[in-house]
Amino acid sequence: MDSTRFKGPRIAIQPPADQSRARATQSVTGQPVVCLVDDDRLVLKSLRNLLASDGIATCCFDRPESFLAHIETYPAAVVVLDIWMESMTGIELLAVLRAESPQTHVIFITGHEDPATAFSLTQAGASALLVKPFEDEQLLSLVRRELRSTTRSDASSNGFFRDMVRFVRRISTTKVS
Repeated sequence: MDSTRFKGPRIAIQPPADQSRARATQSVTGQPVVCLVDDDRLVLKSLRNLLASDGIATCCFDRPESFLAHIETYPAAVVVLDIWMESMTGIELLAVLRAESPQTHVIFITGHEDPATAFSLTQAGASALLVKPFEDEQLLSLVRRELRSTTRSDASSNGFFRDMVRFVRRISTTKVS
């Protein structure tokens, strides 16, 4: 089979332009959307299908640049990111992501096992590193964990702001003598 048959223009599978910010970063169930970044379209499709089988909404990007353009408008809660891509490595993308969106949880995937890289990634703030081939349940478990962590962080932030609003209201209704 001719391998050039599968080559074509690179595309990013993104939400339609008319979707609101909330819909692009959260699924219909209110769960955050997981962004997948890998320059191998077959890997993207496989990961998307795996996460969808567990009810996890995804947004896929086959170019790091498309993903970076996306997060300028739509913050990413969790990203599954390949280390070795043509135009930019996942490590370079992590550095940009840490500057643009430090709260984003990042799970790396790679086909090359390297303990030094794994150590560097964890020091740079990556949540985990999976070496291909990995078990489906390994990735699902990590994504679920990171989504729970994101949800807890959001709930804590919401609770903080709710408490602050109550405090401000209480102060504003108190007469100052």
